[in-house]
Amino acid sequence: MPVSRVITWEVTASGGYETVWAVFDGDGLRARGRAVGTLPEPYWITYGLLTGDASGSRSLDLRHDGRGGWTADGRRVDALDGALDCDLGLCPLTNTMPVLRHGLHRTPGEREFLMAWVSVPGLTVEPSRQTYTHLGPGRVRFASGDFRSDLTFDEDGCVVDHPRLARRPAPR
Repeated sequence: MPVSRVITWEVTASGGYETVWAVFDGDGLRARGRAVGTLPEPYWITYGLLTGDASGSRSLDLRHDGRGGWTADGRRVDALDGALDCDLGLCPLTNTMPVLRHGLHRTPGEREFLMAWVSVPGLTVEPSRQTYTHLGPGRVRFASGDFRSDLTFDEDGCVVDHPRLARRPAPR
């Protein structure tokens, strides 16, 4: 049965906030989100995300064809061949996808992924090798290049705390 959630993070890395309206359905995720930040420059982003089995205004139309190929604004991006997920910079929601798919917030293991990394606010796209390692219930280490961060997840696989990037405000 699908589970709907509204989640807000304080994104310390950007001096802003992000709110997402998400529906979790098995290993699928549908979401709409909005993020505002002030670093490295003021920005406002809206996005839509759909996963499944398989200084002015900027926009990016990033698409996965379901077979491992990607296009950015209609142009094929060969360097992303084989990537399943995107990683929207400064967005904790996109760390949910690989963790949820493999249950790494609940189950021991380590997985390496090729991600379509999108810079924010520049909206450039490039390949990013990322490793997610289960550290214990609700705890997963994220690593990419020299960057490492131990993330905390809730039972549904959503990021609660991404040190130096974002954290969800405590319930009132």
